[in-house]
Amino acid sequence: MIATKSKLAAQPDPSSVLTKTVARAAERLEISSVLLAKILGLSPLTVTHLYNGKFKLDERRKEWELALLFVRVFRSLDSIVGNEQTARQWLNSENEGLNGRPIDLILQTEGLVRVAHYLDASRGLISYQ
Repeated sequence: MIATKSKLAAQPDPSSVLTKTVARAAERLEISSVLLAKILGLSPLTVTHLYNGKFKLDERRKEWELALLFVRVFRSLDSIVGNEQTARQWLNSENEGLNGRPIDLILQTEGLVRVAHYLDASRGLISYQ
């Protein structure tokens, strides 16, 4: 019997993947559920549901874009510093280039975008050295 495309491995649900990725990134960076709620523009209760699988991010809503940016920040930071402790220290330290602490900046959309761009640019510099 020949397997059809529908019987092959099912494609992962993008909503489930992003939801789990956001939760793992927040845990690794030791970002509390209250802070994650502020970053994503969700209520703390909704973030609790996100962690326990009762809520999934919706690509038609604003939190989807914010979640993508947050994951981008995490991935860029991870590729630059290489370990979670240093990443946490970086997030919580004053940064002259950003004119503030990244952890404070990412609580607002504009700051999250600035931090993502800053890390992308920094990662690009490391790649070319």
